[in-house]
Amino acid sequence: MCHQTVSLAARHLEKNGIATVVMGCAKDIVEFVGVPRFLFSDFPLGNAAGRPQDVQSQAFTLELALHLLESAPAARTTVQSPLRWSKNPAWKLDYSNIERLSPEEIRRLREEFDRQKEIARNIRNQPAEDL
Repeated sequence: MCHQTVSLAARHLEKNGIATVVMGCAKDIVEFVGVPRFLFSDFPLGNAAGRPQDVQSQAFTLELALHLLESAPAARTTVQSPLRWSKNPAWKLDYSNIERLSPEEIRRLREEFDRQKEIARNIRNQPAEDL
């Protein structure tokens, strides 16, 4: 989900008396919008709740978020998760960087993306009773 959209929704909820914690990976966007409580994970986009298939990192991240909800000292409080995606920060250079991919890898990724779009299109076009 879009970091800006989530942040704006959180601000609206807060304005109406519902406490929120935004968990995200796009620090610049979330802090620009100005949410009251933000748990920043320095992970690739889409992984703000912890590492995929890693229940321990997900549970730890949830605990951090709940603690932040209880203890934020002031508005616009950002807490950075101590978890790291990788010991080597080079993943930031490679993640979603098309310039670092070979033409073959780009072609493979495009084909996979097109397959996934076709699957989604087929599901979308199925009658609701068939789902």
